[in-house]
Amino acid sequence: MMRAFTLEGIRNSKRVVLLLLADALLISLALYGAFLLRFDGQIPPPWANTWLSYLWIALGVKIPIFYAFRLYRMSWAHVSFRELLSVFLAVGLSSSLLGTIFFLLRGEQILWTFPRSILILDYVLTLFLIGGLRSGKRIQLGLSSRFSSKGRRVLLVGAGNAGDQILRAMLRETRSLYLPIGFADDDPTKQGIALHGVRVLGKRSEIPQIVKMYGVEELIISMPAASSRVIRETVELGRQARLTQIKILPGLHQLVSGQLGLSDIREVQPEDLLGREPVHMEVHEIQSYLKDKVVLVTGASGSIGTELCRQIAKFSPSKLLALDQDETGQFYLEQELREKLPSLEFQTIIADIRDQTKIEQVFQQYRPQVVFHAAAYKHVPLMEIYPDEAVKNNIFGTLTMSETALKWRAEKFVLISTDKAVNPTSVMGATKRAAEMMVQVLHRRGGTKFTAVRFGNVLGSRGSVIPIFRQQIKRGGPVTVTHEDMQRYVMVASEAVALVLQAGSMSQGGEVFVLDMGDPIKIVDLARELIRLSGYEPDKDIPIVFTGQRPGEKFFEELLTAEEGTVATHHRQIFVARMGEAPEEARLRQQLGK
Repeated sequence: MMRAFTLEGIRNSKRVVLLLLADALLISLALYGAFLLRFDGQIPPPWANTWLSYLWIALGVKIPIFYAFRLYRMSWAHVSFRELLSVFLAVGLSSSLLGTIFFLLRGEQILWTFPRSILILDYVLTLFLIGGLRSGKRIQLGLSSRFSSKGRRVLLVGAGNAGDQILRAMLRETRSLYLPIGFADDDPTKQGIALHGVRVLGKRSEIPQIVKMYGVEELIISMPAASSRVIRETVELGRQARLTQIKILPGLHQLVSGQLGLSDIREVQPEDLLGREPVHMEVHEIQSYLKDKVVLVTGASGSIGTELCRQIAKFSPSKLLALDQDETGQFYLEQELREKLPSLEFQTIIADIRDQTKIEQVFQQYRPQVVFHAAAYKHVPLMEIYPDEAVKNNIFGTLTMSETALKWRAEKFVLISTDKAVNPTSVMGATKRAAEMMVQVLHRRGGTKFTAVRFGNVLGSRGSVIPIFRQQIKRGGPVTVTHEDMQRYVMVASEAVALVLQAGSMSQGGEVFVLDMGDPIKIVDLARELIRLSGYEPDKDIPIVFTGQRPGEKFFEELLTAEEGTVATHHRQIFVARMGEAPEEARLRQQLGK
């Protein structure tokens, strides 16, 4: 490690020395050029003999200032406006200081009658040469990437900030798989403009014509904030143009680092096409209870737990604790977060939420201030077979976590619940309803604000229908659906978690929050859309087979009972369920046999 560090230091030192020598040469050329321009190409003898004396003064002023502005730490291949602004300021300051020195020493023989216009000419030439040296590599890489015949011919949809970022990533990469041909954007003010030499060729409605005219091979939707309606329309336009490669950038809630790169480009997923309005996050409210706090997430390796960790990490907790008994999932979660957020204070904990001694040790050692309890058994048919395990994990595991949080004075405890807790017909749903009642009861003791957040199915989560459908499509079908009338409330994990964090900021304790899940969708419609996204025609290339309703399964899920109703909050996508009074703690414990 020490050897690698030393070699890296040597390489950096050589680079700085080379840049210093290059700048010294360019400063010399700039000053000499200024004299040539001032005297129309023929420097008079007095000046021809003394300009080297001025050069030593110029070098003594400019080089230290350039170093102070960190001009020797720039990456030539990634020079941006910020770096060029540093060049502009450094050259401006050094030229001003040089002018001040010449003015103060104007009585000296060497500076007597020194032409002031030379300082102005020297400034312009120095700025051009020093700036050109640092931006030249970037320009060369961009041109070689743009005019390379390699790579798929790509049309970017969306010429905003995300489109600009992903275009720059393509132009920087000399071996890019993508050759950006142009943009499509609906903003009338952007029509015909060029970003880094790549033009906006038309509006989204013109995608089929643009594809045909420019030989586009791939469409990339570069609009992270776009609604699902816009994404659906764009995908359909791509299909009309007979494109088989339609990709997308992740939504705003799915970005961990906040920066976009080529690795973020992915296939369009069914969840991208859901008919929902984008989730609005009130960042300051969420930051107010997560920033500089020790935050614990249970079930951290699951779909919701993992997404909770990703999004909480963006709010600068003092430490993020990820607890799960799945060591493989924990390993991959740690790898992801350490790669994308190396400065994050992150700790994985392998533990079972039913292990009272272990959970006690965790709270004693780390003192978590905010707890998100996502650990649960969730598969309805399996829990019908193993009801004892559902009770031990979903009820008594939650009791262990919540009582320990109360004992160690955690500030907030947020239970991740489910729509299956409403009028439960399954073991899994009944255990989650019991968990909701439990946190309501514990809130009465005071000290910790307990709350629950209830929502529907999460698309793409492990064991959900999306991965199952994908496997079936990959095998050539059939795709199996239990019943043609089966409907579910569905939500993307990133949207659900964003609203969970928002609900946590609103919690005063004792509430059961209900998320606006939009309209329920038919599972068979979801299957058909996934088949189309895979490049096949449903019922023609891939058959759909109905297998019959399973034990404990409802045709329609509910988010509320008929008696509950909701109370609106200041957030249009979050409601509070009007719950009946939870039973007394002693009675609830008696019912649970605890």
